[in-house]
Amino acid sequence: QVQLVESGGGLVQAGGSLRLSCAASGRTFSGSAMAWFRQAPGKEREFVAARSASGGITYYADSVKGRFTISRDNAKNTVYLQMNSLKPEDTAVYYCAGRPSWRAAANKEEYSYWGQGTQVTVSS
Repeated sequence: QVQLVESGGGLVQAGGSLRLSCAASGRTFSGSAMAWFRQAPGKEREFVAARSASGGITYYADSVKGRFTISRDNAKNTVYLQMNSLKPEDTAVYYCAGRPSWRAAANKEEYSYWGQGTQVTVSS
C-alpha cells in the first residue's frame, strides 16, 4: 500500500511556473509507476503525465507537452511535476497517483493509489 500527499499548489499568473510535489509512504514506491492527473470544475479527471518505476519512460498529455516535466526521486519517495508557461486552462485540482506496476499508464482506472489533490489556479 502507498499513501500519497501532494503539495506545492497555489495561485500564479499566466506564464508563470509552479512545482508540485507528491510524497509517498510505503515500501513499494520504487516499484510503482507514478502519474499526475487533474480535474477542472465540471470536467472529468484527465491525464497529465506519467513516469515508469525506474524513471526511464515518460508520457505526457498533448496539452502539456513541452511545458510540464514529471520527475521522481526514489531515494526520497517523491514525484514532482514542474509546470512552466502556465495557462488559465491549466487551472484544476492536481492529483498524484500510483500503480503497483513498473509500467506507466495514461488511464486513470489503472491507478490504485491517489492523493487528496492540490489546487492550481492560473490567472490571466
